[in-house]
Amino acid sequence: MKLAFPFFSGKSDKPADKPRVPVRMRSADGSQPGVQRSKMMEYDQPLVWVVVLLMLLGLVMVYSASIALPDSPKYASYKSYNFLLRQAIFICVSMVAGFVTFRIRIATWQRWAPYLFVITLVLLAMVLVPGLGKGVNGAKRWLSFRVFNLQPSELMKLFIVLYAANYTVRKQEVMHKLTKGFLPMTVAVGVVGLLLMLEPDLGALGVIVCIAMGILFLGGINGIWFGGITAMLVAMFSLVIWLSPWRRERIFAYLNPWDQENALGKAYQLSHSLIAFGRGEIFGVGLGGSVEKLHYLPEAHTDFLLAVIGEELGFVGVVAVVIMFYWIIKRAFEIGRQAIAMEQVFAGLTAKGIGIWIGVQTFINMGVNLGLLPTKGLTLPLMSYGGSGVLINCIGLAILLRIDYENRVMMRGGRQ
Repeated sequence: MKLAFPFFSGKSDKPADKPRVPVRMRSADGSQPGVQRSKMMEYDQPLVWVVVLLMLLGLVMVYSASIALPDSPKYASYKSYNFLLRQAIFICVSMVAGFVTFRIRIATWQRWAPYLFVITLVLLAMVLVPGLGKGVNGAKRWLSFRVFNLQPSELMKLFIVLYAANYTVRKQEVMHKLTKGFLPMTVAVGVVGLLLMLEPDLGALGVIVCIAMGILFLGGINGIWFGGITAMLVAMFSLVIWLSPWRRERIFAYLNPWDQENALGKAYQLSHSLIAFGRGEIFGVGLGGSVEKLHYLPEAHTDFLLAVIGEELGFVGVVAVVIMFYWIIKRAFEIGRQAIAMEQVFAGLTAKGIGIWIGVQTFINMGVNLGLLPTKGLTLPLMSYGGSGVLINCIGLAILLRIDYENRVMMRGGRQ
């Protein structure tokens, strides 16, 4: 008769010991070797590639828009590749700064948010001090450090996001009250507004006010107070424009840019921007083929870079740029919503605030280029020429990526 011995090893007549569960050593990140890890990426690769693509396209278009500038007396000492080289350096430095920023935990930003806000206020005040502030085209908005010029208003766009998010979290229980919840933030933004109006920089002020109001709205501020303050801000902006003759003239010129007097005066930039878009039609005149950049369209490499894109790459090129910015803003709000769902309110409001910042500034710049809004000196994020703008944009988006990274770590059950 054949007997079965379930524990017989084949080499010994003794039954085998009770099977032992193998002990697996944990690796440094807490995972177990041999156990299949989650396939979730640690960062949002599509978002990174969209940002890099925008910066590289901006680099190409800055070179195209500025290549003819040395022909003018103002830039006679410059080489044709001067702005290309400087913008490439700005991008490299910004990407390094973004990498370093990504390593900083969001809790650290939350702790330092009030101090960073105060430091930036001091920098805004320093711009107005004779000998410290540097003026360009009648506006004093820069601090010169020889190697580069720092624009504190760009810093304030980022730090007002952090400060407003931090303030909303700290004052969550009293946000429905005017004196304890809303008024202190209004005073802080008012001080920023006063300093920016003295530069003057109404465009930056508009972006900063939209950021602060947007975060307070998302943070649960009383709807009645929010509506009242919004109406008051609209009235104040209207009053500022009405009391400034040159601003008022620019508004009226924007409403009728093809009037002969306006086309050669206050609406000169707008009229040539619209001509550039008209020449581009569907597919553009070809990269490098713009005529408007040949000293017809002022600031073609900064504020009106989109007009050069429209002329050389056409409607298709403009739509591609719009879609990429839409993707960034969409992801910012998705990341913020995910963080708030995991009770990371500061991180969530910061992510949405970054989305508001990029969205509002992009909308204003594109609106100005297309004649939908009055002409204002705001650059196209990530693309227009300028060290301060690209640097702060990269730092802000690195913070957004860090929030997304911490969300993913928490969803895997790990620690930040």
